[in-house]
Amino acid sequence: MKNMVQYLKNNIKWIACLISLALLIVLIWCLHQENINAFDSFYYHHIAKLISPKMTFFVKIVTNLGGALVLIATTIAILLFFHKKKYGILIMINLITVFLLNLLLKFIFARPRPLDINIITESGYSFPSAHAMVATAFYGFIIYLLWHDHKINKKRKYLYTILLCIIIFCICVTRIYLGVHFASDVVGGIFFSIIYLIIFTSILERNKIK
Repeated sequence: MKNMVQYLKNNIKWIACLISLALLIVLIWCLHQENINAFDSFYYHHIAKLISPKMTFFVKIVTNLGGALVLIATTIAILLFFHKKKYGILIMINLITVFLLNLLLKFIFARPRPLDINIITESGYSFPSAHAMVATAFYGFIIYLLWHDHKINKKRKYLYTILLCIIIFCICVTRIYLGVHFASDVVGGIFFSIIYLIIFTSILERNKIK
């Protein structure tokens, strides 16, 4: 029993990767079979109940936390002011890589965006959501780096991790609220990011770059 627990502990990230991959395959199959409408409608229906002028103003601010301008500005700030310059370089590489990967995936799946429910206008394909995928990878990688920085104590690590997870979650929900993505686009973006991050960080660890 102890050996099993230790094995699971040692391989937790790859177990998470396999689970995410399995769920992603199911999601893509449902998209291909056009069996995802009920899922998308269910989540949009419940999130749409929150729509109001004040909430929309707040949502537009939050969604920009996953936009290119904020992420690029954050990366530049980390490059200039963070005490470990290597972290800033890795964050920049991560951002560029996941952005290009998202563009490639959008062209592969070529799913049209939702129609007639858009609070804001976005161009390009819908699946997977760029905000969900890029924000999850960007802030998720910062969480990874925080836990490898020995100058930050555990209480602060837990606090920053919770805050960054809340930011990721809120960004993802805003894309459904604003009507620019289906819920399945957002979920797909998260799954792709989890798989990507596990592979990306494993490459860094294998080459002792962290």
